[in-house]
Amino acid sequence: MKQKTLKDTLFFEGKGLHTGTFSHIRIKPSDPGTGIRFVRTDLQTEIPALAQYVSNTSRCTLISKGDASVSTIEHVMSALTGMGIDNALIEVDGREIPILDGSARFYAEAIAATGIQEQDQERIYRDIKDVIQISDRQSGAWVRLEPAENLSFDITVDFGSRVLGIQTAHWDETVDYASQIAPCRTFVFFHELQYLASAGLVKGGDADNAIVVVEHPVEDAVVKQIAAKVGHPELTVLPSGYLSNITLNFPDECGRHKLLDLIGDMRLAGAYLRARITAYKPGHTINTNTAKAVQNLY
Repeated sequence: MKQKTLKDTLFFEGKGLHTGTFSHIRIKPSDPGTGIRFVRTDLQTEIPALAQYVSNTSRCTLISKGDASVSTIEHVMSALTGMGIDNALIEVDGREIPILDGSARFYAEAIAATGIQEQDQERIYRDIKDVIQISDRQSGAWVRLEPAENLSFDITVDFGSRVLGIQTAHWDETVDYASQIAPCRTFVFFHELQYLASAGLVKGGDADNAIVVVEHPVEDAVVKQIAAKVGHPELTVLPSGYLSNITLNFPDECGRHKLLDLIGDMRLAGAYLRARITAYKPGHTINTNTAKAVQNLY
């Protein structure tokens, strides 16, 4: 398979979920063999999208080099991977990628609309020759890579939640990423949202970019308080256990979003993988540690 890049530059803008700062990004075509790179245009610093540059995985994936950093890169990384892009330059004028609607949908749609350019070099692969498994004893989470001819992902998500239950999700390159994975939005539990809002850690959140899971009974007054903070005081808790801010795109949308994140984080290994990837309770820390273990083999 040949390497691919974009036919033209894509433009996006919006607030960052965690910092609340407004930024603009440009995703540009890039030469064969250059991979995916981020550039902080305000600091004139380039940061390769590689696991070795991951410096924080608290609620998002953040890469840094020197004094420059870019956070919440996982959704755009997932979209580029799912849409088959090998090489791209991502310029951003702030420290966080805009959250948009909390998914990779707008990136995938823009790539499809603008078009993909095939290049004159063969795709670079990371071949997994032996089983790799990274585990977290405390959480019970693990990510396992096995040798395979083609890339595939199978995950199981279990938060011990009565609302979410146990969700599974699958993606390989025969599955339409744009319609089946890209529209799946990030999610948060209501009790986490209360804490994050009080700690000032969700400054860019609004009622359109996150699924809110209400796991435990909550008084109406508390719901109204949080709803007011996101600018929609009319929000209520649905019988299904979700806040009424959005309608699910899929019954297992939260599980599919965790898969979306894993696809993006694993791209930090530096190239497409030839591997069967299975994961239980994946998250940014174990995802990026696994990508780093792969990167260290090359």
